[in-house]
Amino acid sequence: MPVSKAQQKAVHKYVKNNYDRMELTLPKGQKAIIKAHAETRGESVNAFVSRAIAEAMQRDVEGAEHEPV
Repeated sequence: MPVSKAQQKAVHKYVKNNYDRMELTLPKGQKAIIKAHAETRGESVNAFVSRAIAEAMQRDVEGAEHEPV
């Protein structure tokens, strides 16, 4: 079923109001590797990248808590 222009506009407005966008620059070929990896895990590229960043940030915080002062 085709999506109406009004529905496209509503979705665009929702995304604009509820999400931030970032551009990511990668070496040639890396995008395909990331996409294949995400698919093997049953995730979208966006979900995989978001999860990877959140996990890395959590490790950084936990590591900082254990560093000597």
